[in-house]
Amino acid sequence: MDIISSIQGVVWGPVMLVLLFGTHVFLTIRTKVIQRYVFKGIKLSITPDKEAEGDVSGFGALATALAATIGTGNIVGVATAIASGGPGAVFWVWLTGLFGIASKYGEAVLAIKYRVKGSDGAMNGGPMYALERGLKQKWLGILFALFAGFACFGIGNGTQGNSITGMVQANFGISPYITGIVLTIGTGAVILGGVKSIAKVCEKLVPFMAGFYIIGCIVILILNRSYLGEAFTTIIKSAFTGNAMGGGFIGATVMMAIRFGIARGLFTNESGLGSAPIADAAAMTRNPVRQGLIAMTGVFWDTIIVCALTGLVLVSSILRNPGELGGLTGGDLSSAAFATIPVIGPAVLTIGLITFAWSTILGWSYYGERCWVYLVGEKAIMPFRVAWTIVVFIGSVVSLDLVWGIADILNALMAFPNLVALLGLSGVIAAETKKYLFDDNMDAWSDDEVPLVDRH
Repeated sequence: MDIISSIQGVVWGPVMLVLLFGTHVFLTIRTKVIQRYVFKGIKLSITPDKEAEGDVSGFGALATALAATIGTGNIVGVATAIASGGPGAVFWVWLTGLFGIASKYGEAVLAIKYRVKGSDGAMNGGPMYALERGLKQKWLGILFALFAGFACFGIGNGTQGNSITGMVQANFGISPYITGIVLTIGTGAVILGGVKSIAKVCEKLVPFMAGFYIIGCIVILILNRSYLGEAFTTIIKSAFTGNAMGGGFIGATVMMAIRFGIARGLFTNESGLGSAPIADAAAMTRNPVRQGLIAMTGVFWDTIIVCALTGLVLVSSILRNPGELGGLTGGDLSSAAFATIPVIGPAVLTIGLITFAWSTILGWSYYGERCWVYLVGEKAIMPFRVAWTIVVFIGSVVSLDLVWGIADILNALMAFPNLVALLGLSGVIAAETKKYLFDDNMDAWSDDEVPLVDRH
């Protein structure tokens, strides 16, 4: 664990943070602040492009990506940022999401631009295809698929199942084995039907879980209303001046707020990691920019809304109960903060964590499957789905600290080849944006050929 922790400190260190955040800023400039069109993306997400080629609707692809993205990091990750970097970290989480919208947009544009069709008729895309077909660097595509193909079992599966069974046992006293069996059966029933089945479930699950959590947070904020003004002021002030110990917060410098805020922000919305475009590639869309605009709304919902609300709930709760919550970290801080609100608080946290974690299992199953299809062909599909379902149960009943650490490292390594694709093909992203968005051709059909690639 010491060795793993040391490697984690390197791969998620300053170089990675600068690369990721720098790419977000660079693409924001290259796309002429694409964030301006986030509400246009929301409108497109609920406007099906039924005549277009693809496996699932644009909203279905977005829901699948959001299912994988909105996870325990939105709750526990934000709490970790606050505990380590002070309340100012919430501002930097939010700012990272704001700039990350541009990278998420670029990833989806490339996913559609360079996607291929398998012999089974399914669409395949993502960083590996952008690297192979766009940059002509297949070896980097293979590297990305390998990192993601192994990382998915830890960060997108076993550790999520472990979070669910731990939460259910703590709150309801139910054995992890019973919860694990239920979770395994439910997951298997969904993923065995492929992306269409996953998207169908996610289209219903994501709006419910996000809506329930958002409403729950708003209720808690109403109950904490007398501390809201102070919470806002504390978050903004601490982002630029740091905060001394007091008010229930551990002392933190400006650099700590920036470091932990950016790190958790990058981790929770996954912009730049290259996972979400694998789902975007399956979307029914007439041109790459339409799905790019839809995809970037995922960061808006995940970080600008959900993480911001979590941050306000935690900071206002700490201000309300400094003696009770001061000095707590991570999951303990989340549990204690939500528990200060009788009945509603624990219910919001428990249901939020369970649904967020299970949706992550579903979304990441598709990411992993498509990576293994890229590596070894379509013959990998069924063995992967069986293995994925088995790992859900194993993860539910055993301790996975080491697995989490290894998966976290692989997760970071995924980002490097993906960033090469984003930066190397930024000219393509800019050109596609001008062609369809800035030249007012959003309803135009793409003339890019989608080649048939037999990977048997």
